[in-house]
Amino acid sequence: MNEKHEKNMAAIVAAPEIEALFVQTAGGMAYHDGKLTLHDLAPTTLFFSDRPDRVTGHISSEEFVDSWDKGPDSFASNPPNAVLSVFHPDGVSDVVVEITEPKLWKGQLKYTVTILDGEMPASGGPNSLFIDIIGRPLSPVSVAGVARREERRERRRL
Repeated sequence: MNEKHEKNMAAIVAAPEIEALFVQTAGGMAYHDGKLTLHDLAPTTLFFSDRPDRVTGHISSEEFVDSWDKGPDSFASNPPNAVLSVFHPDGVSDVVVEITEPKLWKGQLKYTVTILDGEMPASGGPNSLFIDIIGRPLSPVSVAGVARREERRERRRL
């Protein structure tokens, strides 16, 4: 384990609370009948937190999917919003979606999606899926985004 990785893991473990944005990348995508499939998915899901912690790291995409329904405010009970950015030869498509029911198999990840904004292409090239933080447990620490957001709002009002 290199020094930078050890520092990142130490920051994650020591952080009393962090809110992390998750990013999944894939080599291609397909969409049909409310199902989004990410092809050639990267083996890890990147996460990073905002100030002041600025924690970064990776968890396996398998661990991300396996923990989907873990915790009292899991993604299964409170589905996240996400933005899918798809690269095309003539530009980029950005689509805001709500994602549910992840299924990972053989380098592909399928989500059931509800389109909130934008137009989903039927297929596309390299892409990144930026996943909101609310309710997602982060191993080894818990990310209870909703409660912390409420606490922050209260502190700002004071």
